[in-house]
Amino acid sequence: MSNLLGHLGGQRQYGVLMHVSSLPGAGTNGCFGPAALEWIDLLAEHHVKVWQVLPLAPVDNTGSPYSSPSGFALNPQFLDPDQLEPEQEFDQDFHHWYGKQRHWLVDHCRFMVLRRRFAGAPWWEWPCSFASRHQGELRQLDLQEGKALSQEAWQQWQLEKQWQKLRRYSREHGVKLLGDLPFYGAHDSADVWSKPGLFSLNPDGSLAQQSGVPPDYFSSTGQLWSTPVYRWSRHRLNGYRWWLRRLQRQLELFDLLRLDHFRAFAGFWSVAGADQTAEHGEWLPSPGKVILKKLSRRCGGSLPLVAEDLGVITSDVDALRLQFDLPGMKVLQFAFDADSSNAYLPQNFANGSWVVYTGTHDNATARGWWRDQSTEVKQQLQNLLGHSVEAPGWELLRLALASTADLAVVPLQDLMSLDNEARFNTPGTSSGNWSWRLDQPIANLKGHFEGLQHLGNIYGRGRSSG
Repeated sequence: MSNLLGHLGGQRQYGVLMHVSSLPGAGTNGCFGPAALEWIDLLAEHHVKVWQVLPLAPVDNTGSPYSSPSGFALNPQFLDPDQLEPEQEFDQDFHHWYGKQRHWLVDHCRFMVLRRRFAGAPWWEWPCSFASRHQGELRQLDLQEGKALSQEAWQQWQLEKQWQKLRRYSREHGVKLLGDLPFYGAHDSADVWSKPGLFSLNPDGSLAQQSGVPPDYFSSTGQLWSTPVYRWSRHRLNGYRWWLRRLQRQLELFDLLRLDHFRAFAGFWSVAGADQTAEHGEWLPSPGKVILKKLSRRCGGSLPLVAEDLGVITSDVDALRLQFDLPGMKVLQFAFDADSSNAYLPQNFANGSWVVYTGTHDNATARGWWRDQSTEVKQQLQNLLGHSVEAPGWELLRLALASTADLAVVPLQDLMSLDNEARFNTPGTSSGNWSWRLDQPIANLKGHFEGLQHLGNIYGRGRSSG
């Protein structure tokens, strides 16, 4: 039995992808409030065993949770105001939690307070004494801004309590929470500011080496992500403590965790910080094997992880994934290119553990994808199905559920047969993303979920996971 099947109770299951921000409600975005409990009720009622979300971290100025000012904090936008407690009630539980999270929380609070003081400027443009973390200045900050710092910590505590309440509720209803962790952290983040020696920076805080991927079929100049790569030699000196804490923090929040850009655990593409394209980088080795081995020991030998292994994957990446018995990913929108050997076609899923998606948060909706396909691609899918396609999201879902994958995941937008106005993110663009939200009561989704449960039953998924 694969690691993932073990975590799913030994039975192939299905899940739904929807970020917390897309939950309906009174505020400007979804939160950890009553709608989230109602959503979990809906999932449980229809034997949906996995709720997948995006990172719960604070977002950047484009709304992206993948470029966050913190790799440890939770997004304050998710606070349910009706559950807030008075700030003066710093009880014993808060102090205990604060002590456990102190290794990131102190500097996160400082970072957010200083960011406001300096009108949102990136930390390397702050006055030198703050950018370089002069200890005298930080002590003075702690004295001058004690109230604001306490408010930041209290806010994170309230977020923690509200999310853990949801997690307990999910567990009681047999629904597992699947989170997501970006491999890299944002340049302008509390993590990089507080521990600059762990990242490839110049003395002035600018990027010495940055992350990305090399040129490929999709981009002649590659992708440049403008996030610092890691100085792995510094991490090695303290036993990769920061990385292990980062992973363990996420496992405190989720039952399962997707590792975004998993291939960088085997080797990463490093580009000079001043370069404007990713063409002239180089592959460098990564200590992912050591990190995963250390984490595996802490997790009792069974890692509750999913490897995002999309794109061009080399044999060393496959070997690393298989060594730790991690499921990889299959996305059905990538399967149809008139090539019968395409690895994303369900009949070509290799032996092993997989999570199959109709599409992800980075894809067009299935309906939007179908409209843009060539006649040849449409014919290929219809030949595979043996009939014409009327509802592409449901046809891809049927293929996902019928596949050998341990877990089949469908974005809510595909379950609702929505077009691209409901697309969540378009990679390579900086506006119009991360904002889709359910504009109707959760109770209205019951018919869609009855259809999902019916198909799940046909293909032997969704039974009790214990």
